[in-house]
Amino acid sequence: MNNPIKAIVINKEDNNYSASLSQLNENDLPDENTTINVLYSTLNYKDGLAITGKGPVVRTFPMVPGIDLVGTVTTSTSDEFKNGDHVILNGFGVGEKHWGGLAQKAALNSDWLIPLPAAISPKQAMQIGTAGYTAMLSVIALEKQGVKPDDGEILVTGANGGVGSFAIYLLSQLGYNVTAATGRVDQSEYLKELGASQIINRDELSNPGKPLQKERFAAAIDSVGSHTLANICASLKYGGVVTACGLAQGMDLPASVAPFILRGVSLIGIDSVMRPKTDRIEAWERLATLVKADYLDKISTEITLEQVIESAEQLMEGKIRGRVVVNCQG
Repeated sequence: MNNPIKAIVINKEDNNYSASLSQLNENDLPDENTTINVLYSTLNYKDGLAITGKGPVVRTFPMVPGIDLVGTVTTSTSDEFKNGDHVILNGFGVGEKHWGGLAQKAALNSDWLIPLPAAISPKQAMQIGTAGYTAMLSVIALEKQGVKPDDGEILVTGANGGVGSFAIYLLSQLGYNVTAATGRVDQSEYLKELGASQIINRDELSNPGKPLQKERFAAAIDSVGSHTLANICASLKYGGVVTACGLAQGMDLPASVAPFILRGVSLIGIDSVMRPKTDRIEAWERLATLVKADYLDKISTEITLEQVIESAEQLMEGKIRGRVVVNCQG
């Protein structure tokens, strides 16, 4: 078969970087063991960097971006999947090293795929996307460390970002008392609608602080890093836990060992890209039970492949709030 496929394709020739909506053929797809009709993908910040060329995301050229996708299996040599199965993909370098989801078809390694939970639709899976999946991994990590709703305040940084906003929502659904840290305090009402009980300005955490500070938070989910993460560690109660899943402020961690050896604080790293399949399935099954359709519709907009490049520019300019779902067959 050699049917035409619409796809966003990034090229780099003689240092000239470009992204275009192109027409490919099925025989252009990578040599992988599972082929998928892509129903929906998303436009994440990493995709925005890749499409606009504003970040060194793409490793090989040409590249089809799109770090998320959901679709229907058309062919597979794996015993795990058969024709007609709905599957989800997050991470594994797809959209960076391997062709990704911003296309009508994709060819992927079956080891990267998990089944779509029956309780959510393909569109809802991409309304959740990597942002919701990463937030769920963080919440599960806190639960496995024994953090309970009656332990006290749970801090979420980067509250207006994709991971942060989902973390607030998920924690609230589970009955936790959530404090949101944001640089956009004018969005306080929105954060309270998500489930935050308290709002603080991120400036309270973003500057250099003391190695040990007043014990305030029982736990935290941090997507910021740098001084913010250091100050979180210093502000956790005895035995507190913080998950780290981002670096919006920086990759550095100018912290002291004091919170770890004097208060028994735990710092847990959250990787969503290379996560084992069992963890992925657990996170998505939990998401299917916790996330409500009306919430997803409120935080997302739908576009087509034809609108992706323009939307990527808007995303990098900070003109888009919430999730962007790409209807790849539209």
